[in-house]
Amino acid sequence: MSALTPNLRGSAVLQPALGQFSTRANLPRSAAKIPATVRAWLGRFVLLLALEARADIKVGDGFPILAEHGVVTLNGGELPALAGKVVLVDFWASWCAPCKASFPSLARLQRDYSARGLVIAAVSIDEKSGAAASFAKKMSPPFPTLHDPAQKLVRAVVVPTMPTSYLLGRDGKVRFVHPGFHGETTERELRKQIESLLAEKSSS
Repeated sequence: MSALTPNLRGSAVLQPALGQFSTRANLPRSAAKIPATVRAWLGRFVLLLALEARADIKVGDGFPILAEHGVVTLNGGELPALAGKVVLVDFWASWCAPCKASFPSLARLQRDYSARGLVIAAVSIDEKSGAAASFAKKMSPPFPTLHDPAQKLVRAVVVPTMPTSYLLGRDGKVRFVHPGFHGETTERELRKQIESLLAEKSSS
């Protein structure tokens, strides 16, 4: 079962992503007698199965273009330029405790590698931009914080858990995937991989 399961209470992926599954019209007629909370859980379970049946973004795949999937910045500015860069796309949510732990690590990576061509794009999947903005303001990261308001990007990628990071080469293809955040182990692995990708010559 997907690691998203424990996060049903706040998961922006499992609530509106394919919302038709959670409506009464898409459940049997007898479901009208089922309490609303139970119907909601049934709908989310069906959605979870639908998500797991889809092909997720894997190593070697091109990563979806942020702007084409409705991603915006939390501060209203321009999206970061990613072409020709080594990119770390980190999916997070305000209700995710490991996400809070990961932000200082991402800040250190930003400090050490941004001048060499690393771009970090931290994408919130929160349903409400206010929750995401409040989290970002509290954490005050030195890297761009973005928002996937309609969950189009997270649905296209089929993110397995929060947080999950996708490390892209200069060609825009996924080179490494890091589900979850495991403290120093994750940061150490990311550093090694970032160093390797930055050392590669651009194909352009």
